[in-house]
Amino acid sequence: MVLSNIIELETPLEPLSHVERRTHDPVPPNYLRDDVTKLLNTLGSGGVAIAPLDVAYAILAATPQGIRRIFDAKSRSYEKPSGMFGNINMSAALHIMDTDRHAMVQQMVEAVGLPFSVVAPFREDHTFLAKVDPFVLQSSSKAGTLDMLLNAGQMHDEIARQALERNMPVFGSSANLSLLGSKYRLADIDAVVREAADIAFDYGLSQYANHQGRSSTIIDFR
Repeated sequence: MVLSNIIELETPLEPLSHVERRTHDPVPPNYLRDDVTKLLNTLGSGGVAIAPLDVAYAILAATPQGIRRIFDAKSRSYEKPSGMFGNINMSAALHIMDTDRHAMVQQMVEAVGLPFSVVAPFREDHTFLAKVDPFVLQSSSKAGTLDMLLNAGQMHDEIARQALERNMPVFGSSANLSLLGSKYRLADIDAVVREAADIAFDYGLSQYANHQGRSSTIIDFR
């Protein structure tokens, strides 16, 4: 197992005022559910969405045309695959790891509350992935591994929940030009990236916003 994002201490990006909304401010369950339903309906029809996560704003898709629009807008190399929006149930079903490592993932989510990505070999023949277009899966995996983001805030978790319910995997990456740092407010996202999205949601400043432009920790469990 490799911790691939152990670097110098981050300095938090503070709110513009004491009343600025934050992505971790509680949202009524029906409001959140309805927003995510709209988002997934957009993705299911071939569209692209921008979503507020606690780690950074993200841009998402579920179809070949949506994924291509994201890579084009970000000027992102296909050598840098997208990740899946997931939860511990998805990781347990898809990732091929020893029992103790699955238990570690569960502890990190439930006991520590860490937002992070799991990188590990995965079951390409799992029924949850059966309807995923080969191009989408190819551009969202690398060397037989799948990067799955876990525990990245209330909208992320609801996206993962509904995606599993719909049997519709969702893939994406941070909503910024490639290699130029994460964005923590919808208004700060580069115009070319925002224009690639058919729908976007503004939940304020990301909880873990920082001056270094970083997002989530990535843990390679190989």
